[in-house]
Amino acid sequence: MLPDTAMLALHAERAITPLEEIEDAVVLVDGARIAAVGMRGQIALPRGTQELTLAAGTLVPGFVDVHIHGAGGKDVMDGDAATPETVTATVARFGTTSLVATTVTASAEKTCASVAGIASYMKTQLAAAGTARAEILGVHFEGPFISPARRGVHPPEWIAAPSTALLGRFVDAARGAARILTLAPELPGAMDLIPVARRAGVVVSLGHTDASFDAAMAAIHAGARHAAHVFNAMRPFSHRETGVLGAVLTSREVAAELIADGVHVDDAAIRLLLAAKGADRVVLVSDGTAATGMPDGRYKLGTFDVTVSGGVCRNVEGRLAGSTLTLDRAVRHMAGLGIPLADAVRMATWNPARVLGIEERKGTLAAGADADLVLLDAELKVARVMVRGAWLT
Repeated sequence: MLPDTAMLALHAERAITPLEEIEDAVVLVDGARIAAVGMRGQIALPRGTQELTLAAGTLVPGFVDVHIHGAGGKDVMDGDAATPETVTATVARFGTTSLVATTVTASAEKTCASVAGIASYMKTQLAAAGTARAEILGVHFEGPFISPARRGVHPPEWIAAPSTALLGRFVDAARGAARILTLAPELPGAMDLIPVARRAGVVVSLGHTDASFDAAMAAIHAGARHAAHVFNAMRPFSHRETGVLGAVLTSREVAAELIADGVHVDDAAIRLLLAAKGADRVVLVSDGTAATGMPDGRYKLGTFDVTVSGGVCRNVEGRLAGSTLTLDRAVRHMAGLGIPLADAVRMATWNPARVLGIEERKGTLAAGADADLVLLDAELKVARVMVRGAWLT
């Protein structure tokens, strides 16, 4: 006879793991982890297991956002203790259960202070048992080693020449939390940063770059394995000099971020990206700002102001400045293009987790993974969210 247990069995109409689809699914949750996943009748429930039948819909893993600057009126570079709690609580409402806090180009001092604060929060974020907020997985440095020609809205005065010493300062300030570095590989000294970043366990991302095809390919051969918000802040594609886009689209080893909000990238370009990369190498990101989950108005992105009108963020020059996108909306946008739901979910869950090398723990419904779950209703809107075994209320 099986021993008594405090496990919870969730019965769902359907589950997407996302590597397979399971009808009449059961997800067995043991505390903060998933104990088993399968069809009803295939999972033996220990004695004492509580059972809960969820409303009609599809159960999927919690979304993983590897490129997000803020939410709920707060920017991750604010530096105050309340900011991480506000950001993580806000995005959890929309199904994002894990994120990589993303900086924007600023002074070295501001960047170091901000990431040190994020690292401190990460040390204590799981201490409050039963608190359903997204988990911060680390820091994504978007800048300052970017191209002035493709800076987007990054302040030009803080763009810095690639420097292994400065990168070392950032990594030290992050105290083990550095996860992604966005880099323009054509800049003098940029190639020297790639092996340094890799030794520190940091994923090198091609972004905010005016790189030629050859320069981008050299970076990929050196170990770059990611590309930031593809099509945005990159040299445009040309049939004779395909540039960084040609390298990203034709290199299987590179994962490609996509802001699927219907504003940043045209739907035809999205289809082109999927045709070139396949659903397993596209990563949905929000590039969300402090305005995420908030009404139109003025907000901060790093150290500068942005204005949101009609849900679209722009700086004082009128340039797109991040977004108000949430990953549930991105999944709905992709599904609206006719992309199979399992593929759309994979782009927001398992694919980003794999970029970070944590796909056995995050972005998946599998035994041993964190119990991060999202129930999507028939319209693919978020109906319920569980974060590490705790329901979001």
